[in-house]
Amino acid sequence: MTSSTKSIVFIGASTGVGLAALKHTLAAGHKCIALCRDPSKLTAIFPSGSTPNLKIIKGNAHDISTVSQCLQTDDGRIVDAIVTTIGSKPTGSGMSVEDPDICKKGAATILDALGQLRSTGITGNPHIIGCSTTGFSRFGRDIPFVMRPIYYLFVSVPGADKVVMEDRFAQSGESFTIIRPTHLVDGESKTAIRVGIEDPKTGPESKVIGYTISREDAGKWLAENLVLKIDAKYVNKNVTITY
Repeated sequence: MTSSTKSIVFIGASTGVGLAALKHTLAAGHKCIALCRDPSKLTAIFPSGSTPNLKIIKGNAHDISTVSQCLQTDDGRIVDAIVTTIGSKPTGSGMSVEDPDICKKGAATILDALGQLRSTGITGNPHIIGCSTTGFSRFGRDIPFVMRPIYYLFVSVPGADKVVMEDRFAQSGESFTIIRPTHLVDGESKTAIRVGIEDPKTGPESKVIGYTISREDAGKWLAENLVLKIDAKYVNKNVTITY
């Protein structure tokens, strides 16, 4: 590894946006640590020995001891970046989720783990990247008008959880970026990705409203703009990405 190689933690990377971001980060040669409850989901994609830059740790994103383990590099410092894309499965009705506090608890655990590591003398200032959603900005509508009933019925519970996650990272004093993809779909697209930037305190700096973006394209954008390099205009901002 070269001195430019980064160490990145992925929490919730066994599917979706997180998995896509993990794949692109590994392909660029960086060292990745993936925390997941069921490692077999990742070992099926990355067989043992095939990806030496990947360490898979079994555990829960709300367990501070496990998260603390993930946040440390082999040479005894805090990792360069933390990517959290955790979410909860919908309930049978689809109008709620199995764990309506999964993101807020995950954010608290990350921040508490960083505090504990620093209290023992371990140093580092990671960039935290949290995956949220559109539809819940405090600065006006950020989704198409016709999508409002869908968000109200099916996204209000997980959306409220993600708002708390956003606030916890924004108020933590840590370097962060929140990405807010529009409605996530499968597949890839050659459609250009549009980007809007919102300051959590002062509101939109640029605004985009869109319908969808694929999980693969959202993960690739995350990796290219927030992990492989960090574009300064996205630091400490909420960033909407959409087609």
